[in-house]
Amino acid sequence: MFVIDSRHVLRGAVPLQALLLRDPSSPLVSAMSDDTIGFGPRQNASDAAKAFERYDLVSAPVVDDRGKIVGRLTVDTVMDILRDESNLRALKRAGLSGDEDLFAAPWDSARNRWPWLAINLVTAFVASRVIGQFENTIRGLAALAALLPIVASIGGNTGNQTMALVIRALAVDQIQGAGAWRLMSKEFIVSLMNGCVWGLLVGLFALVLYSNLALGAVMSGAVVLNLVVAGLAGVAIPLGLHAAGRDPAHGSSVLLTFITDAMGFFLFLGLASVFLL
Repeated sequence: MFVIDSRHVLRGAVPLQALLLRDPSSPLVSAMSDDTIGFGPRQNASDAAKAFERYDLVSAPVVDDRGKIVGRLTVDTVMDILRDESNLRALKRAGLSGDEDLFAAPWDSARNRWPWLAINLVTAFVASRVIGQFENTIRGLAALAALLPIVASIGGNTGNQTMALVIRALAVDQIQGAGAWRLMSKEFIVSLMNGCVWGLLVGLFALVLYSNLALGAVMSGAVVLNLVVAGLAGVAIPLGLHAAGRDPAHGSSVLLTFITDAMGFFLFLGLASVFLL
């Protein structure tokens, strides 16, 4: 319950439990808290949602420039805001417009997806040219073509995991100043550890499948390096978009896929051309 004076200026709030437990004859001011968090009518709704999440609020007053209470914001409304923002971020990560809707007109839906599909097409051509530079290497050892998607796929998965955490942290203002460098260092170590574990397993798989020790070692090395690249890219892409004033979720998965695919192809085929042929 919000407490106001005769001019409707907000003075504080009384929690329900305090109201129930206090002596009924005691003045209301004795149960009142005067450090109530309030919001302005024109304040950004997403900022209010972050405050509700940070301070575990159930409701909060909305006051005008003179401190007069004009309404209240409740947690169920905030949950609707957070859900809408989460859905919007999920769409933007895939390069879809916020106006995209399941039941929108086919022409509108198709047109909304063109920009990032065009970018994806360009990046796919670039990745294909990386493979094209190693045609002789692939021709000399056909097993490389069969193993190539594994390196790119596991790198993409690692990068998406990291990127999802970073975008979430940026949405709730958990990354500030030197925190970005600490996060980059931490993800480098995590990616390196995961690369060593899963690179060893993938290398053993290649060794058993093709009975080629050198191929297994190259496979392991490529997985380790690509997981490190993917982890760093998963941090750098959303941080870079955020620093440029862009939405860090908008099309980030398209950029990450390009980096992990192109670098995965380059690292695997590059190591193979050096150590296998």
